[in-house]
Amino acid sequence: MLTNLQRLARLAGAFLLYASLLTANSSHADVLNVTIPPIEQSAQTSIYYSKVLQLALSKTEATDGPFQIIQYPNLLTKARFEAELKRQGVVNLIWSTTNKNMEATFLPIRVSLLKDLNSYRIFLIRNEDQEKFNKVKKLDDLRNFKAGQGSHWTDTDILLANDLPVVTSPLFEPLFNMLIGKRFDYFPRGLDEVWSEEKLFSEKGISIEQHLMLKYSAAKYFFVNKRNKALADRIERGLKIAIADGSFDALFYSIPGYRRGYEEIASKKRLVFKLKTAR
Repeated sequence: MLTNLQRLARLAGAFLLYASLLTANSSHADVLNVTIPPIEQSAQTSIYYSKVLQLALSKTEATDGPFQIIQYPNLLTKARFEAELKRQGVVNLIWSTTNKNMEATFLPIRVSLLKDLNSYRIFLIRNEDQEKFNKVKKLDDLRNFKAGQGSHWTDTDILLANDLPVVTSPLFEPLFNMLIGKRFDYFPRGLDEVWSEEKLFSEKGISIEQHLMLKYSAAKYFFVNKRNKALADRIERGLKIAIADGSFDALFYSIPGYRRGYEEIASKKRLVFKLKTAR
């Protein structure tokens, strides 16, 4: 026969076990899962965006709780990822150059992830075409060439708004083979990404054009669904903390291509065409 004291001890033990299970389940449920697009092989600098997201969320972990960043396993078009974000589907955060449509459709986190580095473009071209681009002296000369861009990129709208012919692809990866296959003449790339891309495709006859540069306003932001204000608020607070304590800059300048991009701007050796932004 159990004494009253033994019964109480058993009840207390059962209660403690139940409470611990509740706590464990609650902790698991409170983990913030942020699903982002996958990183493409030829866009390895995109790893930076997951790193800066990790940094921002870690800065708020003590106040907002644990988190996990998940890469969606399948490669989709930019338009499809935007559609998924809009319906709160397979991703709940993307990064993109901002424009009026993006800001009207999604909730932007207005911290420029690339500082002003994304406002400059230099070109990937076929090796044998450098002499042709050396002869470009004004924007009208460049209009005799075709640029390659993604179908739903803000950059595409900007080039078209400046009467620069553009050939597009819904996916990023095929653009390199389209350049090699002479579907277009030059592939404008950000100073954050062009160096690694040249290295990746140099054996296929692609190199960085040495003479020209485009400049236009093109801040790159994180975007979330308009109803996900809590996530936007947490990321914005985290980014501002990281900027204030210097860890944002430490991460930014740890990327060799980003440092090299600023060196390219500072060298002032290129002819710069300033473009108007698309309306």
